[in-house]
Amino acid sequence: MSARGGSGQSRRGGGGRTKSGKPRPGTGGYGKHKLEGKGPTPPAAARPGHPAQRRAAAAARAAKRGGEPGGRPAPADLAAGADRQGRLTSSSGRPGGGQAGPAARSATMPRGAGTGPEVVAGRNAVLEALRAAVPALALHVGAGQGGDERVGAAIALAADAGMPVVEAGRGELDRLSGGAIHQGLALRVRPYAYAHPDDLISAARDAAAQPLIVALDGVTDPRNLGAVARSAAAFGGHGVLVPVRRSAGVTAGAWKASAGALARLPVAQAPNLARALAAYQQAGLFVAGLDAGAADDLASLELADGPLVLVVGSEGRGLSRLVGELCDVTVRIPISGAESLNAGVAAGIALYEVARLRAG
Repeated sequence: MSARGGSGQSRRGGGGRTKSGKPRPGTGGYGKHKLEGKGPTPPAAARPGHPAQRRAAAAARAAKRGGEPGGRPAPADLAAGADRQGRLTSSSGRPGGGQAGPAARSATMPRGAGTGPEVVAGRNAVLEALRAAVPALALHVGAGQGGDERVGAAIALAADAGMPVVEAGRGELDRLSGGAIHQGLALRVRPYAYAHPDDLISAARDAAAQPLIVALDGVTDPRNLGAVARSAAAFGGHGVLVPVRRSAGVTAGAWKASAGALARLPVAQAPNLARALAAYQQAGLFVAGLDAGAADDLASLELADGPLVLVVGSEGRGLSRLVGELCDVTVRIPISGAESLNAGVAAGIALYEVARLRAG
């Protein structure tokens, strides 16, 4: 017994238990050397299973295939995604899914300026985009999705439009949608080809009409851009001018809001809106700005029958200082109450009034 006990003492590192066989107090029966610490806590990126470690592993995999952290394609290949409910996203930088945090998403997701293909994810969002005739590069369908009516309708619409329908695996759809919930369906929207500001004047000359151009100052919602394009096409406008920075671009959301008007009406981008407006003035166009604080009503706009650029500001800030100082005249839309009008509604009212004054 003593030999066996001595052998047990040596295996347990000397004194894990008492002579009676019970664990010594404070050791748990494992011996003193088993109670030593494991060293400093490793960083989060080195702990298996930690979210930071998963993000680091995803970034390493993306680096091997030339993408971005989280498995998201580079901006040259993919411009915007959809949110986690599969709704259309705009150029405002809303979350596009994936495991990266909000700061990482806002830093990597470009605004919808037409610099690359936009991806619409989710069955309802894709079907709505196809029904609105949003120009797209391809429809990506996951395997085994043919039983859903929305998927079948989307495939039929894409085939009628002559659009490629590509079967894609779950990993490919995750990569295209940036990790958003795609429900087995993703649509790559074609990048928009912006016109030059001078092209809008040329369009008016080709139509033998007085130029009527709408310029947006600080309007960042693509749906407002689409609504303005729709109103401009309805009331004889020849194009919409937007700045490159801090402005909405032609995205899937703008296409849907325009109800197809963007296929007929050009949208031009200007690196500097104030300089572009000054160039229009040098070309003989008058610049009229909508300003809630202006003294004159829109109905008294005497420049309506001439070559005109109508400038619409954002709902919150209105016209910027430089653009407001550059305007030849500012007018207001008389409204009762304290409510303000968003850019799309204000532009529609102003364009109607200009068309009425021109007809009169």
